Amino acid sequence: MAKSYVKFEVQKDVAAKITEALRLAKQSGTVRKGANEVTKSVERGLASFVVIAEDVEPEEVVVHIPTLCEQRKISYGYLPTKLEVGKAIGINVPCAAVAIEKKGEAEQIIKEVVSKLTGKAPEAEAKSDAPAQKKEKAAPKQAKPAEGAAEKK
Repeated sequence: MAKSYVKFEVQKDVAAKITEALRLAKQSGTVRKGANEVTKSVERGLASFVVIAEDVEPEEVVVHIPTLCEQRKISYGYLPTKLEVGKAIGINVPCAAVAIEKKGEAEQIIKEVVSKLTGKAPEAEAKSDAPAQKKEKAAPKQAKPAEGAAEKK
């Protein structure tokens, strides 16, 4: 039976990518392990991606994390067992939750996972932001010569 805090089902291929992202982030970035550390990381705005185990007992230990992530607009996903979460970050004990603070080499994999979980393509977001920035930069340049021309006359 699914736990109350599990808000969506993660496909096996996405779970494999999450495991790989955790492994890479542990090697080249920064991760915080354990429900308490993850909560602090999310509340402080340091977390960039959170992974929660689906088999946590009692579930009250992690039930607040998905809601907190949504409030702070931090992406999160699930792995089936605490043991898988622990092994992904290189420890031999179960772990209820992990927060990736600095992505390191896992940045591209995390972007892929987030795009699959949210259904949005990461390239589309980047492309939609780029033209807006170019327009903002171009507008002041056009305004300055017009002001200078008016002053010279």
